[in-house]
Amino acid sequence: MKILVTAATTLEIQPFLDFLQQHGETLKARQYRLGHCEIDVVIAGIGMMHTAFSLGGYFAVNKPDMALQGGIAGTFRHNWELGTAVVIEKEYLADLGAEDNDQFKDLFDIQLWQPSQQPFTGTALVNTFAGLPFAPALPSATGVSVNLVSGSRLTIDRLENRYAPDTESMEGAAFHYACLTHGIPFLQLRTLSNYVEVRDKSRWRIPLAVKALNEELVKTVETLNGI
Repeated sequence: MKILVTAATTLEIQPFLDFLQQHGETLKARQYRLGHCEIDVVIAGIGMMHTAFSLGGYFAVNKPDMALQGGIAGTFRHNWELGTAVVIEKEYLADLGAEDNDQFKDLFDIQLWQPSQQPFTGTALVNTFAGLPFAPALPSATGVSVNLVSGSRLTIDRLENRYAPDTESMEGAAFHYACLTHGIPFLQLRTLSNYVEVRDKSRWRIPLAVKALNEELVKTVETLNGI
């Protein structure tokens, strides 16, 4: 089984890379064999532009059996504990469009893209989880992807009212778009590092989220190796 594991930064998945180096066979830079699984790791970069470029280049010459994106994320749900792991079921492009006076209009509002035009389902990039050999038993979530991390009440209210999101990241939609376009079964794993609120980094729990993320990544590839 050939698996792509991608993340925005090395920081987010360094413990997972250490695990592969210790328990697997290194084939070449960021390519490993763990049992019957061949695992390619792509550090795609921060944001949708970097992620789309990196995955486009990778998928041009590779077609893995499964793609797995790992990362930390903010959450709009204050009843969810930081460090919680979730799988993202659908993603919205939450800041791509136009401003019309004091209103935001997305690509569908201004008719540059039509609802359910491939690879969208309605106006979302939806993971049906079809074709996956394994999906962890984690809560599913709705994500918004943004180029500018939300830190004002006005922006947060707009996102909540329009998309009712659970999480916010900077790369999820690009990952969903690339996998849906290429017909590759995929899974986006996120762990919650902070609440989406007026910016206060003293309340963020990045080490906790990174630890939880890497535990889930290791558990997932070990399970896949046993299938």
